[in-house]
Amino acid sequence: MTVSVVPHINLRGQAREALQFYQSVFGGEITAMTYRDAHAVRDPQDADRVMWGQVRAADGFQVMAYDVPTDTAWQSGEHAYFICAGCSTADEATSRWARLSAGASILQPLVPAPWAPLYGMLKDKFGVIWVVNVSAAPAAAS
Repeated sequence: MTVSVVPHINLRGQAREALQFYQSVFGGEITAMTYRDAHAVRDPQDADRVMWGQVRAADGFQVMAYDVPTDTAWQSGEHAYFICAGCSTADEATSRWARLSAGASILQPLVPAPWAPLYGMLKDKFGVIWVVNVSAAPAAAS
């Protein structure tokens, strides 16, 4: 079993551009899913924005990015990142989730998502936002 910790950058309308930039710097492959792809459009202007995206390079470089939905308060530089703990198995993700969630506020329960077998988000007792997931390629990419 392995856990990888990955920076997860939060933007508004610039996630695809950021992923392309980081790919140009570090190499690797971009994978991205839009809100439309995930059937999660709440505001039409978000439809083609990135709901889940990453650059992953053969040398181990990885960064994730997404576009904060329009109906969610956000300012550049505030809540600029999450910490993503990518686990190799569902058992590992569930175990880490159970321990990390002690005293936490659950923002998204640990459940299957279009881009991962399990995905959840919480704000821990220190105010740090964590994403815990089972690392996998998304089912649909654009």
